[in-house]
Amino acid sequence: MHHVLRHLITGIALLLATSLGFAQAYPSKPIRFLVPSPAGGSPDILARIVGARLSEQMKQQVIIDNRSGASGIIGVEIVKNAAPDGYTLLLATSTIFASLPALKNNLPYDVERDFAHLSRIAWVANVATVNANLGVNSVADLVKLAKDKPGGLNYGSAGNGSPAHLAGAMFNVLAGVKTTHIPYKGAAPAMSDMMGGQIQFLITSPLVAMPLGRTGRIKVLATTGAQRDPLLPELPTMAETVPGYEIVQWWGVSVAKGTPAAITQRLHKELMTALNAPEVRALMSKNGATSNPESPAEFIAFMKAERGRIANVGKQAGIVLD
Repeated sequence: MHHVLRHLITGIALLLATSLGFAQAYPSKPIRFLVPSPAGGSPDILARIVGARLSEQMKQQVIIDNRSGASGIIGVEIVKNAAPDGYTLLLATSTIFASLPALKNNLPYDVERDFAHLSRIAWVANVATVNANLGVNSVADLVKLAKDKPGGLNYGSAGNGSPAHLAGAMFNVLAGVKTTHIPYKGAAPAMSDMMGGQIQFLITSPLVAMPLGRTGRIKVLATTGAQRDPLLPELPTMAETVPGYEIVQWWGVSVAKGTPAAITQRLHKELMTALNAPEVRALMSKNGATSNPESPAEFIAFMKAERGRIANVGKQAGIVLD
């Protein structure tokens, strides 16, 4: 009996030593951090901030790999099909893990089946902006004008299914108004047309809008998060006038499903250290984003709720992405 027990204990000890050694040996080569959008945008900037910090902490190079195309789907598929060994990370975005799954059929990936999720890294509320000569000084004014002129106000976006399209559709649904969506090939031409008066309002990034608002070229009315944005505390939220209104862009980190638990736990621990570092938080703030460390369970529950909310708005507003 003692002989069997001794063998069993030895076996368990060996197993533990092997898995611990496996976790300690990781990472033994550079880590690729895949960003499913072009260099220079918010996702790329945030990935570089986090990647540089992880590289420092883990004493291993973290290489940013930008793979844009097909609304981010190309990049997602690369990570989905990568070896599940912790050497390929995905910068998850609100588009690829919330909007597309909520609004598009036949995606080549499944958020829950194909990935292990670590944490959100940051979020940014957008801002509601209007043409400076519209005579609108608050969200309440905008709602009143939209009610007085059904279908008469136009809002712009960076394309069908983009965050700005969903933001305008959510305004229509929750404020009980009818405004017209005008899709552009990016946020810059939409902003330019709003300043020129071809469209009346646009819900967009504060990084673009705030400098224009401060010089009086446009009016910035509110932020789109559930609470006031810590970086723009002077602005009210849309929800203070339109209850339930909330649409933020967020980013997280995921890996291919099947990555060993010892490695996902190590990555999560390193991410938490990075996201709580004062210099990382300061760099994110400088770029308009708020650091958001959380547990894998919190990240998964958050994404599920986001998909449900977006699907509901999409259904009511008749948004379908082919």
